[in-house]
Amino acid sequence: MAETIKRLPVLPVERAFKVIGGRWKAVILYHLFDGPRRLSQLRRALPEISQKVLIQQLREMEEHGLVHREIFRQVPPRVDYSATPLGLSLEPVLRALCDWGQHHAAALDELDRLAECRLRPAHSVEAAPVP
Repeated sequence: MAETIKRLPVLPVERAFKVIGGRWKAVILYHLFDGPRRLSQLRRALPEISQKVLIQQLREMEEHGLVHREIFRQVPPRVDYSATPLGLSLEPVLRALCDWGQHHAAALDELDRLAECRLRPAHSVEAAPVP
């Protein structure tokens, strides 16, 4: 992971956007907040993402410590993805983004076009320590 850290920006807000930015990472995390998911479950939850991009995004989030991949040695092989404590610490951030997205839609009179943000009630997972 030391090599990954070297490639990340030094400005904290830029670093945060690099780690969770893009079209899919926050949405994938959103679906992992409820618990471990298999790749096929994530594909069904995100029908617009290709399997290649989904795997790429999961690998990047795993590299950055947000997602854990567990391989079960069975036939057929099974892989579960789950949010790590560091990934779960982003739940308040995503909750705030959901709230802002609703506010933005309301300001543009587009609330009727929004899906419901279904984040579970805040839980007591401790955020990763800040250096």
